[in-house]
Amino acid sequence: MKKKTTQTTTETGQISIHTENILPIIKKWLYADHEIFLRELVSNGVDAISKLRHLSSIGEYTGDVTKARVRVSVDKDKKEIRVSDDGIGMTADEIKKYINQIAFSGAEEFVKTYKKDDANSGIIGHFGLGFYSSFMVSESVEIHTRSYTDAPAAHWTSDGSTTFTIDASDKTERGTDIILHVDKDNEDFLEASRVKEILNKYCRFLPVEVEFEGEVINETTPAWVKAPSEVKESDYREFYQKLHPFQPDPLFWIHLNVDYPFRLTGILYFPKIQHEMDITKGQIQLYCQQVYVSNNVSEILPEFLTLLRGVIDSPDIPLNVSRSFLQNDRNVKKIAGHITKKIADKLNEICTSDRASFEKYWSDIAPFVKYGMITDDAFCDRVKDIALLPLANEDRFMTLPDYVEAYKETNKGEGDKTVVLYSSDKNQQATYLDLVKEKGLTAVVLDHLIDNHFISTLERKRNDIRFVRVDANVVDKLINPKAVTIEVNPDHAKVLTDVFKTVIRSEKMKISVENLSSTELAAKIIVTEESRRFKDMMRTMTIAQGKESTDDLFDDSTLVINAGNDIIRKILILEPTRPDLVKELAAHVFDVAALGQGSLTGPQMATFVKRMNKLMALIS
Repeated sequence: MKKKTTQTTTETGQISIHTENILPIIKKWLYADHEIFLRELVSNGVDAISKLRHLSSIGEYTGDVTKARVRVSVDKDKKEIRVSDDGIGMTADEIKKYINQIAFSGAEEFVKTYKKDDANSGIIGHFGLGFYSSFMVSESVEIHTRSYTDAPAAHWTSDGSTTFTIDASDKTERGTDIILHVDKDNEDFLEASRVKEILNKYCRFLPVEVEFEGEVINETTPAWVKAPSEVKESDYREFYQKLHPFQPDPLFWIHLNVDYPFRLTGILYFPKIQHEMDITKGQIQLYCQQVYVSNNVSEILPEFLTLLRGVIDSPDIPLNVSRSFLQNDRNVKKIAGHITKKIADKLNEICTSDRASFEKYWSDIAPFVKYGMITDDAFCDRVKDIALLPLANEDRFMTLPDYVEAYKETNKGEGDKTVVLYSSDKNQQATYLDLVKEKGLTAVVLDHLIDNHFISTLERKRNDIRFVRVDANVVDKLINPKAVTIEVNPDHAKVLTDVFKTVIRSEKMKISVENLSSTELAAKIIVTEESRRFKDMMRTMTIAQGKESTDDLFDDSTLVINAGNDIIRKILILEPTRPDLVKELAAHVFDVAALGQGSLTGPQMATFVKRMNKLMALIS
């Protein structure tokens, strides 16, 4: 019996869209925040005036446009919000075209029509959806409009469904009035204080005057839209205070003004950091044609640049229909790369032309520069040679190339690498810094939270250097760990090793007895640079996961006993006859070494103090 086969035929058609379902979706989901409706309506009014001004500039309109503005008013009793403009207006046919056809942008059509006249300048709208944001807060919306062509005025009204009515309007003046009949769920927008708050947030720098309660609320030509040559230093500082009131003045700034291959303006400020937590508080505001979009620019700029403050404005940054979230795009990457380069160029310029100021700024900008070097390879390549290293025992800075050039002979370590000595805590490591200085060596200070990563970045970029912390080894072996010291009597070494085995608190800790060039320290706990960095990394990970530190699991430390030290010599003398006292002295020497590493805990510190008092009593 033959099996029956079925044959699939090819069919084409059109997807069916139920228009009655579109508006409810737009009303509810088009914008994340309902307050956006006011930004969109005011922006439409600004566009209408910008279009009229353009027509006036090319002689297609001869009326007065100098006093044109957008007006916003609230009537709490009538539950109405009104947004009016003195702009280009619409005819009844234009209402059908621009309002009744969702996503048909009048701004885009205008730009295409007058493209040869550069009409794009100042035109905000892109998608033709902004008007419908009004239905997020309204039970119905009216439009009264009169075209600049003196065609009859028209009146449009809709309750947000797919039906509308158009009839004659009694409006006599050119322009458009949009009247929102606010629904009961959004009556908070009828409060004048709420409306003013929204206008100040989104419209404070619009290019056309916006009036509310008889007062113009915006600055039409903010500093970033002017040519850099037109802006004085005081203007930059004043504008910063408008963006970030009550903050200390910025250190310096960069004025962005690009026309090609994309349009980009803005001012980025380097803030004065008050404390380390401030490095997370940068705020750059994103604008599109002077309309506020967002203070989240993480999708435009590399993360480290978001530590800065200021404004970026570009009509070429692609937005989705809500203007609230940015899309990944080649333009975005180009803009980010350009801004990164401009920042690096500015830093190089200051370092080269005004080194004194650069050094003065360094403590504030160091976290930003280091974070940028760690996270952005291109930025790192541009600034790695100007990153400053403060010297531990001198009040001055060196760059890494300067340090290598100055100490490449005295600090030549294994593999002919130049060893860069550093301290992560000048107070805790003061003794070791003194020993380094006595040895004729120079250490730098790297004490920021991100310096471990910064060091690794520099070592990755330069294979001729190696960073070593001043307490990573005895001073004689900091540069060359294989350096030979004077041989210790084997019998003495065994006695001291046996004594100190009874007092160390870690089974994994090794003991080494050596004759050091300096007899100042009785003993020292050392952790190799590699082991300490690994421990620091594990400590950071465990803390981030909310777990207790597990340092003891990765203990790779060595207790180095200085055979030439007077206390160690005393221990050797007393060991045969006073074992109890020797144990106390050894425990004390060990705790002093632990104290130097910052690893003496509270209870251990209490025991240390008691023992010290006991030993002092014996001496007296």
